[in-house]
Amino acid sequence: MIDKVILGMPGPWAKNHREKSDHYTTKIGGIPDWPFPKEELRAGIVQCRVCGSTLCLVAQVFAPILNGDSRVEERVVYVFGCAMPSCGSNRNSWRMLRIQKSSFGGEKSSYAGEGIDSAKCVDGCVDEKRELRNDDDDDDDLDLEALSKALSKAMTLASKSKKPNSSQKSKAVVKNSPGKLSNELIDTLTPVVPCFYICSQEDLSSKRINAVGSSYSSLCIKENQSGLNDHQEEETWEEERYEYDKALCADRTYLKFKKRLDAYPEQCFRYSIGGKPLLAMKELEEPGSCQSCGAPRQYEMQLMPPLLYFLHEADDDSSTHTVQHWDWMTLIAYTCSKSCFDATANRRGSWSIIEEAVIVQVEKPIEGLATLGHF
Repeated sequence: MIDKVILGMPGPWAKNHREKSDHYTTKIGGIPDWPFPKEELRAGIVQCRVCGSTLCLVAQVFAPILNGDSRVEERVVYVFGCAMPSCGSNRNSWRMLRIQKSSFGGEKSSYAGEGIDSAKCVDGCVDEKRELRNDDDDDDDLDLEALSKALSKAMTLASKSKKPNSSQKSKAVVKNSPGKLSNELIDTLTPVVPCFYICSQEDLSSKRINAVGSSYSSLCIKENQSGLNDHQEEETWEEERYEYDKALCADRTYLKFKKRLDAYPEQCFRYSIGGKPLLAMKELEEPGSCQSCGAPRQYEMQLMPPLLYFLHEADDDSSTHTVQHWDWMTLIAYTCSKSCFDATANRRGSWSIIEEAVIVQVEKPIEGLATLGHF
């Protein structure tokens, strides 16, 4: 059975990279939208473990769990990174938080359970090509699992700015919580990277990719057995598009990674809780167990290279930090398989704040290979 994968695709830029929304919003960069006063965070939990600087929010994803034994309707994951030049490639400069609210007694979120088609974006955040392509697929998309639907609903948009990959204007509007956000002052102290909002769609290429990966591997083996030289190999592969692939000719893992990336070249993250990560290299360090309850961790999501491209595109904004020192191929996030609550969340309506694990795969330009980092 192929795991369903939801892609985080680029929506509009934030009008102000420090603008506030709420924790139901899924976005890249900007200010974290905490569901509680940020003073409730443990001291140092969003600081770099290398230089001590305050970390920048890289991704905020509203990710409720709406099926199985671990039903959690109010749940957000945050990925942070350090923008300091000396820390960009250091594995200890990345951290991830899972924040969720207990709802014992049947309390329900106003966002969960409304059932939104996950192939569409909230408030019209769909480019014209995707709208045309998905017109005939609406009926097929209605049966997506509840998690996918809730995740898509969470893709709340907050501006009429242009998309990171388009000059077209979006009709998206802010969905602020009444009486909560309008009176808040803009946070000018927290370091930020450029902010844009996320739309979601299903990765349909996941259903076809296994056969493609096998074909790439067989091709490389066949070439090696027949004794083809480098010039013949260049004729087999499209030189401009697969130059890096040739350096990893027999690496089926990387070729599979590249193929899925090429299928949706704007994907900023991949989400499939309990599924399997898309690896850039075969070797993968164990993510360890949950620090709160001891349960094994499971894959939840990963950040992809196009995210870096879009952040680089907005680097000329003096109000944000540069990300030119970030050179990872993918950041893979693992969370507690039980999505547990911490000891302070036993009473109804309290929030758990639990640090989770991220595995970093970083490119080595000289060798054309990748290395692992885990924290």
